[in-house]
Amino acid sequence: MANITMNAKDAISAKLAECYVTIENRRFLLMQGKDFEAKFDKTKKEINILGRTGAGNKSNGWKGTGKITIYKNTSIFDELMERYKNTGEDVYFDIQVTNNDPTSAAGVCTMVFMGCNVDGGVLAAFDVDGDFLEQEINFTFEDFSNPEKFKQLAGMQ
Repeated sequence: MANITMNAKDAISAKLAECYVTIENRRFLLMQGKDFEAKFDKTKKEINILGRTGAGNKSNGWKGTGKITIYKNTSIFDELMERYKNTGEDVYFDIQVTNNDPTSAAGVCTMVFMGCNVDGGVLAAFDVDGDFLEQEINFTFEDFSNPEKFKQLAGMQ
């Protein structure tokens, strides 16, 4: 049996990404982005089954959550929170993240998260011992798509 391993060049650089936010038909390149994570969690119900001592589990839905940390030099998210405070109108938006390391044979992967909604975030901050202002924004999303997928690396077959 051959010892097949991944080539180091095929690890995707975490720094080579683009992030766009679309709010009410206005698209912003979120070049302030520092880190991003979107999670998909299935919800399950426990199922008791006659003749078994252990319960089974059945999926019955899912929830999408995420967080992004940005350098705090834009007010676009603050404006969403202020608008909700002043009017009660909750604004939903989309986030598109593309990972593209030209060195890797895996190619490009793009994920689009639709129906994003801010949970809250830091409105103002300072830190006399800190280096840069940052803002962490937690959000939920209602849908997602994967229009560009990584290619299968040689040796995975």
